[in-house]
Amino acid sequence: MRDQKQRKVEFGDFQTPISLAREICSLIVRSGFHPASILEPTCGTGSFLKASLETFPNVSRVLGFEINPRYVSQAQQAIAQTSHHASIDVYQSDFFFTNWSEVVAVLPEPILVIGNPPWVTNAALSMLGSNNVPTKSNLDNLRGIDARTGKSNFDISEWMMRKNIEWLMRKNGALAMLCKTTVARKVLLYAWQNDLRIDSASMYLLDAQQYFGASVDACLLFLRSAPNGQSQECRVFHSLQAQCPESVFGLQDGMLVADVTAYRKWKALLGYGLRGWRSGIKHDCSKVFELRLESGRFVNGLGEFVDLEPEALFPLLKSSDLATHRKPRRWMIVPQRTISDDPGHLRLDAPKTWNYLVGRAHLLDKRQSSIYKNRPPFSIFGVGPYTFAPWKVAISGLYKKLEFVKVPPFQERPTVLDDTCYFFPCESEEECNFLYELVMSDPARSFWSAFIFWDAKRPVTAQLLNSLDLMALIRVLGKECEIARSLAERQIVEYTAGSYQPLLFREETAGYGSDTGS
Repeated sequence: MRDQKQRKVEFGDFQTPISLAREICSLIVRSGFHPASILEPTCGTGSFLKASLETFPNVSRVLGFEINPRYVSQAQQAIAQTSHHASIDVYQSDFFFTNWSEVVAVLPEPILVIGNPPWVTNAALSMLGSNNVPTKSNLDNLRGIDARTGKSNFDISEWMMRKNIEWLMRKNGALAMLCKTTVARKVLLYAWQNDLRIDSASMYLLDAQQYFGASVDACLLFLRSAPNGQSQECRVFHSLQAQCPESVFGLQDGMLVADVTAYRKWKALLGYGLRGWRSGIKHDCSKVFELRLESGRFVNGLGEFVDLEPEALFPLLKSSDLATHRKPRRWMIVPQRTISDDPGHLRLDAPKTWNYLVGRAHLLDKRQSSIYKNRPPFSIFGVGPYTFAPWKVAISGLYKKLEFVKVPPFQERPTVLDDTCYFFPCESEEECNFLYELVMSDPARSFWSAFIFWDAKRPVTAQLLNSLDLMALIRVLGKECEIARSLAERQIVEYTAGSYQPLLFREETAGYGSDTGS
């Protein structure tokens, strides 16, 4: 039992039930695809091989590959029970060291590549010290902060499925793979962007908890390849039995969109290079930076009562607070005005706060993100003049709904947000109310919905929010006015401090330059 659990962790080892394999093969038959050969690159105990032999009577060549010798034996036993005229072989082989071009070159077309590749990331395998990984690489050549903050982490299945589709390029074939929905979209995006000749693509959602005991959004990705394939859309079905798609996503104008129809309707609202929406503050040490009030005294996450300068403290809202429309229940220590500031100024401006941070430096030094390397002690990110705007319109990046919240000052202090939230800074209540009306309008919500995949880890991002051109929206709604122009200009020109200037940062008013760190 322990060995089985370890395999699930290390190899993403979720064996496909034979009932599910049969259901998928039946779906392929209903699609009208009839393979001459079948290849399963990670065949496990052989469920797909067995179901394929039962379902496709005219197939002439069947190949299975598997790294685990015990599974190879089980797969061989499974297909031995099937009466079929095809030439069938199951080999022990490591996916990452197999010469797949030679394997695929001799297979008769149409080719069906089928299976259930490992559901695990390269980072998870590296933490375990596993060698069951491809050559270490930054999969999409990400640079700078994107690579350092984890965007270069990828699912092993994504790497494998990219290879699967490359094998089929300019061939008559099909790919049928079980995977996470996020992986399916990434693989299709890669194929579309690299002109890998997809003729059609469909995603069938399934209950991973029912079949694998896994709490993850999963699907069957079924696509057809052809030498002249040019499709850049994918139909989404709510189940393996569904006859009609519930939506269509695809590549439009070089972008992956969740709803092709909605995008085409509202694409005139699309803006480029805009930056008004911001992420909240990132600090990665809530026990030190976040405080709550108990009997009129501040308490940190370690249970310690602390006495700090009020100028260094700001009321805090998190995603859960926005979702429930709560007033601030926590306060955050904000040691900087911009990411380029050195918190060392607290020695003079707020000595009690400085001594508090120094006394807990051992905890702050343990922050693992590489963005803190070569930065002054106690640095935070996602902070700039916009952080201290008196009013804001905010939204959670984690919750599965497009619901905006008006954020007023609290106890005469500007409210700050953590890095699970996004916000647009406003100089007045009137401006905040106007922006709220804009973003809650049907055109705005329909536009954003065209891009949102709600099963993503963070469906709403600053990049998504900034893709909407506020001036274009204002024109569509017929709401041109001075406030409208001010908001629209702020989306183009970097936000600078307006009427509010935090007392802690009273000495400098110049140098509020662009903040590239949030």
